[in-house]
Amino acid sequence: MSDDGLFAPAFSTPALREAFSARAWLQALLDFEAALARVQARAGKLPASAAEAIASACRAERFDARAISEAAAGAGNAVIPLVRALSRELPAEASVWVHFGATSQDALDTAFALLAGRALDSLRATLDSLLDACADLAAEHRKTPMAARTLLQHALPTTFGLKVAGWLSALLDARARLDELRARGLAVQLGGAAGTLAALEPGGVALARELARELGLAEPLVPWHAARGRIAELACALGVTCGALGKLALDVALLAQTEVGELRESLGSGPGGSSTLPQKRNPVGAAGALACAKRVPGLVATILAAMPQEHERAAGGWQAEWETLPEIFRLTGAAAARLALALRGAEVDTNRMRANLDVTRGAINAERIALALAPKLGRVSAHERVAAASRVAAERDASLLEVLADDPAVSAALDPAALARALDPTEYLGAAGELVDRVLARHRELRR
Repeated sequence: MSDDGLFAPAFSTPALREAFSARAWLQALLDFEAALARVQARAGKLPASAAEAIASACRAERFDARAISEAAAGAGNAVIPLVRALSRELPAEASVWVHFGATSQDALDTAFALLAGRALDSLRATLDSLLDACADLAAEHRKTPMAARTLLQHALPTTFGLKVAGWLSALLDARARLDELRARGLAVQLGGAAGTLAALEPGGVALARELARELGLAEPLVPWHAARGRIAELACALGVTCGALGKLALDVALLAQTEVGELRESLGSGPGGSSTLPQKRNPVGAAGALACAKRVPGLVATILAAMPQEHERAAGGWQAEWETLPEIFRLTGAAAARLALALRGAEVDTNRMRANLDVTRGAINAERIALALAPKLGRVSAHERVAAASRVAAERDASLLEVLADDPAVSAALDPAALARALDPTEYLGAAGELVDRVLARHRELRR
């Protein structure tokens, strides 16, 4: 787990380390116990005085987290030693009602749902900061021309605004998916020893409904002890989010290459220096985000592998989730935080973008020339003629305009002014501006 240690700040955020700290887990477990006692008292299943005593004792600072975690290794989970410790804090007439009718997984799954809700709120705030930074860049550079690259080669002209809008659109989709899971996927767990609510009958189902309301969680149709779709959906949604963050980070790192030089991270993400090379300004934010993104898929795979669980209670699958899901949260949050810092105040070199756009001396507009020639020469012939001219231009270190102007068939189809216009990359940006506007409108709508 990345909640402490030398590398913890690189792979988490302070808020997410706190969200899944030992104290936070203890308090969430105690919140379950307190809420369970309160709703049982209201249902007449235990004395109100006992519920009050239990709720009053459910404060994490009253318990030794280290002792409970060490005892958990032998007990099988942390709930067993915690319930014992909680019982010792209570008068005898109240202690008999602690954890009444519940099982350890009820407490742990519900505690995780509570912690995950808070973690999602923290992650959403970090993502919103990154989304806003992307939106600002996309709006500012809506018309800034640059080279689009496919398979790492120049393809067609595009705009930096559209590239950023692509990052923004993917992250908006990820955020919406997380919001939807926040609303319906975080559910209370209450089923008792085998998911039948037998110890809480009559009225067990109604009690589970009240417990969900008490804790602000969704009410499942049935207990989900061994049906881990909710957990898997959350892990996958976080994985997709981190994948989108990784794509953004990879683009930033590539744009920051010395030979490209179109984007430099904000110094707020770190100076990006080298221990031996004084001249270096490394994309440390992108590198950190990529490190997180590369770790997350394996962790998501662990959650998916844990889904097939034995009968009504897992022997290992459920337990495999305990550290894995918080780690996915921490890594996703860290990637978002590193990129938000990197992009807020990033240096966009528009002159270098234009210089790189012209580096092939017109070849980046070859498609446009072929399309302009197609009505008179035929599509295949036009394509082959422009492809041949592009090869000749590259071999001679000449411009595509010079080579095409020497071709009688091209000269007959396009006059010199039309040929020059067709080779202007700023005149072949397609619907880039409109597409940027669509993404920015969605961003404004979701941020209202």
